[in-house]
Amino acid sequence: MDFNVKKLASDAGVFFTRAVQFTEEKLGQAEKTELDPHLENLLAKADSTKNWTEKILRQTEVLLQPNPSARIEEFIYDKLDRKLPSRTTNAELLGQFMLDAAKEFGADTPYGTTLITVGEYQRKLGGAEREFLHTAAITFLSPLRNFLEGDWRTISVTRLLLEGISSTHVVCVCVCLCLNVTPLTPQAELELRVAQTEFDRQAEVTRLLLEGISSTHLNHLRCLQDFAEAQATYFAQCHHYMQDLQRELHRCANSAVGPPPDPGAGPDPVPTAFPSGRLSPGASGSRKAKVLYDYDAHDASELSLLADEVITVYTVPGMDPDWLVGERGNDKGKVPVTYLELLS
Repeated sequence: MDFNVKKLASDAGVFFTRAVQFTEEKLGQAEKTELDPHLENLLAKADSTKNWTEKILRQTEVLLQPNPSARIEEFIYDKLDRKLPSRTTNAELLGQFMLDAAKEFGADTPYGTTLITVGEYQRKLGGAEREFLHTAAITFLSPLRNFLEGDWRTISVTRLLLEGISSTHVVCVCVCLCLNVTPLTPQAELELRVAQTEFDRQAEVTRLLLEGISSTHLNHLRCLQDFAEAQATYFAQCHHYMQDLQRELHRCANSAVGPPPDPGAGPDPVPTAFPSGRLSPGASGSRKAKVLYDYDAHDASELSLLADEVITVYTVPGMDPDWLVGERGNDKGKVPVTYLELLS
């Protein structure tokens, strides 16, 4: 038996070349090729969404929990579907250390009293951080994980099925060409029609799933807004706590120095806790001041402020040096000094 390997390889190459050409012609005549550019755009959009969602998720996890070991622990508990034990925040731990140190140094000493004051506010800051981490995990991290572990896996499986059916179609054509079935027999034509129908059906299913990516973007947009709102609330709480702590420390410093000076003895001393350009005026004369941050009045005696507005401020004898009297038109009330920049 004359068996020529080179001739067999050459004939096989010709067959497969004809198969590819014939398949391209058949697919080019099918209706589904009109959807090919659309499907390709949807696939590219889906891949981009998946890649950027992974990057944003990972970096947000780093932002919320910088400790790699803690992140690994959270990952393991999540995969085991077990509740993560409550973890003390760094601020809460620092506050507890300060309180314990105050007990040893003496709570009635100036240092001990200050340690207690700062320690209590550190624990408040830690509580605010804990609430922010909890809110961010629910409103932002969980939806991103659900997309990657749910919707994206479904899309991936559907794409694999589509690629498999497409390969089956190509195989059917290759078999017909390799057997020199020209024109196609009814059985071969039927197999090609079945493969084409399956491909069209799977392409439609894939298209519907991929078009849902737009809804995913809208959902992630709402989650992002919730995350930014949680951040704003957290930072506002921290700012409020630090303002209160600053006032507490100033009162402690005044009580340690002695009683306040006689109002008639001269101008109020300049508080050393405030940076240059944000100090209260040294006399009762009015001055203009620019508001640095928004401020919501806590009671009727205070004046709400809007960032970048200019108001008139002045002090009165015996007034807390952390505060000034602010006037805006017919509105008047106390305003915190640290929210102002005095204008020359």
